[in-house]
Amino acid sequence: MASQEASRTLQRLPDEILLRIFTYLEPQDFPSLQLGCRKLREISLDNSHWRSRTFEDSPFLETLERRRRMARVLDGDVLNEPLLDVAVSLNQEIDAAEPKVQAVHGTSIARKERRFREIANWDPTFPGESVCWYDEYIQRNAPVTTSWLQQPCIRDGSFEDLLDVRGVALYNPPGDPGNMLAVSPLDDGSICLWDVKGRRGRKGAIVAKSAPGILHIDGPGAVGRSRKIDAGVTECISVDSQGKRAFVAVQGHLKEVDLERLAVVSDQSFEWSIAALSSAHVDAPLTVGTSLGIHLYDYRARHHRPHDAIDQIFDTDPLPQYAPLSQPHPLSILHLPISSDGTILSDDIYVAGRFSNILHYDRRKLAPIVGSIHSGARLASLASLPHSFSPLDTEVRRSGELSVDQVRESKEKPGRTLIAGGEYNTKGSLELYALPNSDRAQSGRQHNSNFKNRYNASQSKILSVITHGTCIVFSDGSGYIKWFERDGFTEVRRMRIGQSEPINRPSLFSQMPGIDDLARKILSTQTPGHSERINDGEILFWTGEKLGLVSLSKTPRFKPSDFSDREPKTEEEMHLEQQEAEYSERMRTALERQADDVRLVRDLGLGA
Repeated sequence: MASQEASRTLQRLPDEILLRIFTYLEPQDFPSLQLGCRKLREISLDNSHWRSRTFEDSPFLETLERRRRMARVLDGDVLNEPLLDVAVSLNQEIDAAEPKVQAVHGTSIARKERRFREIANWDPTFPGESVCWYDEYIQRNAPVTTSWLQQPCIRDGSFEDLLDVRGVALYNPPGDPGNMLAVSPLDDGSICLWDVKGRRGRKGAIVAKSAPGILHIDGPGAVGRSRKIDAGVTECISVDSQGKRAFVAVQGHLKEVDLERLAVVSDQSFEWSIAALSSAHVDAPLTVGTSLGIHLYDYRARHHRPHDAIDQIFDTDPLPQYAPLSQPHPLSILHLPISSDGTILSDDIYVAGRFSNILHYDRRKLAPIVGSIHSGARLASLASLPHSFSPLDTEVRRSGELSVDQVRESKEKPGRTLIAGGEYNTKGSLELYALPNSDRAQSGRQHNSNFKNRYNASQSKILSVITHGTCIVFSDGSGYIKWFERDGFTEVRRMRIGQSEPINRPSLFSQMPGIDDLARKILSTQTPGHSERINDGEILFWTGEKLGLVSLSKTPRFKPSDFSDREPKTEEEMHLEQQEAEYSERMRTALERQADDVRLVRDLGLGA
């Protein structure tokens, strides 16, 4: 009764007073507060409130304040290093005490203006972009866990053999908003579908699986690796959700699969082995990258079966469009979208791979290269933003020096942003390129407005890059998934995908599952537009053998045991397994630290 009376009292207060009260609450208090009534829920989701909270907890503000403290110290000519440390510490204590004084005397107008300017310089959104800042705060600050999707297997009595997953794409069934399935080819030549959102059943469980061998070049009876899916091709599958079709690259063949019947409906052969596929879209042909060329494959056109009788000597159908590559092996093909949700595509095609330039083609006339962007790195993944990018303005904004009007003018400039990730001199390279709205004026010329982060992005190769919310997210060769601001320089957070997988092997010295897992490909599960559910956007990743899901929660959303047919374990057995896992993890960490100490001592005096 007391809680209900308190809730009614809160409801009578003006919205402004409620918002002021909410500023004194901790973020973890809001979920229970939102259960009180509709009014409290709506006010607790106030966008301005959560935008301010996201800014206050951002690495941008932390870095900005650190720069200012250092500038004040250097202006005071404190050059002695011990004194410099003391001065920085004193400045931090003074800054920590400042809000208490302001709470009594009120915030000055100058400080308010400075805060507005700082928020404007940090704000990653663009004009017309709608963001739920409560959800964005969760994406940036909530605990992160890894959940592993159900592993497909072959069973023969009591014998069970796990099947490796050979790629992944997302399928949004038309007419079923909110539903999302992961589609992957398996090592046995079948197609498998998982429930990503949990709308059809258990989240992470297998929904359907085709007969084995349908993807093999010579059918189910094929033998030999030359007839199966190449495990080294990352972009080997693409899905057209509107057409309910999946396209799978199998060596030099492109298999078209009906996702309703889980059957192959067409097989198109190419002269060379397929190295990459673009995304499939109902309004554009599929771009197929082979080891030595770029092809346009229009699967929407009806292909006539060959007749036994010859009607005419020469075929009147035009040859498919093709552009040769001077250097082999493309790794990523991007159809540049115009709209923010990716539903409207431009005619621009960008190709990156094991060559130093990003190649730019026009779908309307594929053969000549429209332009190229010099990178110097070996790029493995491409993504884009439908907004402009200015390296100079971004650099100044990191220092918080642009005015509110200057930030607005910078964001309102027309253009788009190309994002690339790869490897440069054994380190990760995160690159951003400014693209004009129309590339006709730039035809045949290189784009010079770019930013290349080869300093703090990653110590190893970047494998896959996507846009997720207001962040750029990528996976690297060290097993990390990292969130960066749209400036490509400021790291927001990171996590290692293998840390949340349960340890099943009893040996302490055997290879731990998940320790060496790398996310070869990552995909955002955020639905286009607004979602009616908070915290509904996760990151699906593929390690080369299995699928996992990065979730924002304290505990995994599901475990491998959830998909097992075996009898559930007792509470005592689960507690014992947890103790064994914790002990093994502590011992493994201790051995790793000891090995690091041995390497450090071994290298002492060698100038390494």
